[in-house]
Amino acid sequence: MRILDRFQFGLQWLVVTETAQFEELLRASDLRVTRPRLAVLDAVYAHPHADTASIIGFVREDEAGVSHQTVYNALNALTVAGLLRQIQPPGSVPRYESRVADNHHHLVCRVCGAIEDVECAVGDAPCLAASEDHGYAVDEAEVVYWGTCPECADSASPTNS
Repeated sequence: MRILDRFQFGLQWLVVTETAQFEELLRASDLRVTRPRLAVLDAVYAHPHADTASIIGFVREDEAGVSHQTVYNALNALTVAGLLRQIQPPGSVPRYESRVADNHHHLVCRVCGAIEDVECAVGDAPCLAASEDHGYAVDEAEVVYWGTCPECADSASPTNS
């Protein structure tokens, strides 16, 4: 059995292993189970940090007749329901991931745009304490680390020129 990801729904952790689990996630979020939504969930779980155009391509591999708008609508509904998370590092198009139940951060390559997950800086949400909270009840901190991925660093080294 291949485990795709873990999802926290309320106080319960669900292990997503197959389409039936996706169906349960949709029902538990009061969303209708549709083939496009299942295909979008499958695409995002299989390709974390994919952009919308890529997700459309992945969905159309299985559901050839799905329109762009249907995928956009599914991404929106799944994000609003908390089943997916949209991230958008500065200078990037929106990207989607299935890891929604924690306050992890991201590492972005300045050269190729690759994105990797980085665990919470301290280990407990919100990971960072604001110097001044202005009375807000802070529950999340968003951190983006920038750098150069190993592949881009290797290709830029003088010995590989």
